[in-house]
Amino acid sequence: MSQHLETAAHPASLRRVAIDTVSRVEGHGKVTILLDERNEVQQVRLHIVEFRGFERFIQGRPYWEVPVMVQRLCGICPVSHHLASSKALDQVVGAKRLSPTAEKIRRLMHYGQILQSHALHFFYLCSPDLLFGFDSEVSRRNIVGVAAAHPQIARRGVLLRKFGQEVIRVTAGKRVHGTGSIPGGVNKAVTQEERELLLHDIYQIVGWSRDAVQLIKELHGQNPALYNNFGICRSNTMSLVGARGELDFYHGSLRARDANGGILFDGVDYADYLQHIQEEVKPWSYMKFPFLTAFGKRNGWYKVGPLARVQNCDQIPTPLAEAERREFVEYCGGLPTHAPLAYHWARMIEMLHAAETIKDLLHDEDIAGGELVRTGERQTEGIGVIEAPRGTLIHHYRVDEDDLVTMCNLIVSTTHNNQAMNVAIRQVAKRYLDGCEITEGLLNHIEVAIRCFDPCLSCATHALGQMPLAAELIDAEGRLVHGLARNGDGAIACAAD
Repeated sequence: MSQHLETAAHPASLRRVAIDTVSRVEGHGKVTILLDERNEVQQVRLHIVEFRGFERFIQGRPYWEVPVMVQRLCGICPVSHHLASSKALDQVVGAKRLSPTAEKIRRLMHYGQILQSHALHFFYLCSPDLLFGFDSEVSRRNIVGVAAAHPQIARRGVLLRKFGQEVIRVTAGKRVHGTGSIPGGVNKAVTQEERELLLHDIYQIVGWSRDAVQLIKELHGQNPALYNNFGICRSNTMSLVGARGELDFYHGSLRARDANGGILFDGVDYADYLQHIQEEVKPWSYMKFPFLTAFGKRNGWYKVGPLARVQNCDQIPTPLAEAERREFVEYCGGLPTHAPLAYHWARMIEMLHAAETIKDLLHDEDIAGGELVRTGERQTEGIGVIEAPRGTLIHHYRVDEDDLVTMCNLIVSTTHNNQAMNVAIRQVAKRYLDGCEITEGLLNHIEVAIRCFDPCLSCATHALGQMPLAAELIDAEGRLVHGLARNGDGAIACAAD
């Protein structure tokens, strides 16, 4: 669990191979691999190469604008930021408890987001590798190739995502970057016509979600040695759990386990996250490296997301998904699995749970209630945490007496998984690339390991603090004229003249 990437002793003497950019993920990142003269792997790193300063430019904005602004971090999971921000600002407007209608409309929105995001990731981005093989022809490894070879699987993937987007439209006003959630509640009711529209299809959606779980189980069964051993990265895990230890995407307390499943902490109020989580900055990436404070940088890193959540909770509060969770735990022998490819199985269990929850919420009469907003005594600080599709998402704001945001801190799901992704790709590189002639198919193994985590690299690159930065002046001939570099410790140095 204390595995760290090796440092190349003499990088100038090594051959550098780059995957630039990583494909079929949200955002921009690259991988660099350093090989010696025997083609043996000496170093592997995932670099996040885009920079976005959301934590800075939110400062000075009126707090009520923020739930809409922060969605622009991402077009894939905007609802996650919309709701985490709203939850934080509920505290600022003094809404200690939302109305039943507002909370259930938000939950409906959120579970629609989980459904559509999981469907997008599995069917569009990952199923080509799983159905055709990691070394298969590049032209087939996409959703068009899946549609040609497996039309029913592709069609269901498209329609599952479409339904989730419809749930978001009904609750947020738009499929992408909606405005439905506001500090203190929601600004849009769900009409009876909208409920009936969604209820018309929900039972089919539940059925297709069950079939998706069966599909990934079949794929595991066809090649268990691969699925159970590819890119193993033993680590701690962390997620929200509900009051009874159940899986809850919208609210709960923080629970963390060690690599063997032992409880590290439980029942932690997420408002106290700064007491339990710190972030490390490294000079070769714009994405930070969080760790559990009590265990330090070396032993405190952890995983979040579907694989962590399904194994961290005590139960899933919908019957079909709970039955699948129990089978998953039994398949793993009752001990935590740290195989990245198992993320897909856990993700499909969560998609089934989301579909079941949407069904139950659509039948809940509170959804049609009239009380949408509550407020109370004004506060100056708020912290909102939810389980986004990719894992635990933290939004933290301070607001002054003029209603302007003075501080913003975001720790997004992909950031939590940063060290785990780096360890996973190193394990894959050492196993598949060592001593081999490098081919596109072998390099795709590295990308497969990254895609298991469903990273949203755009969300994760909002860096704050003394981040590494380089500026270069290049002449018309492509020669470096002058450069300045700021290191991770903030020191400025000339790159060249």
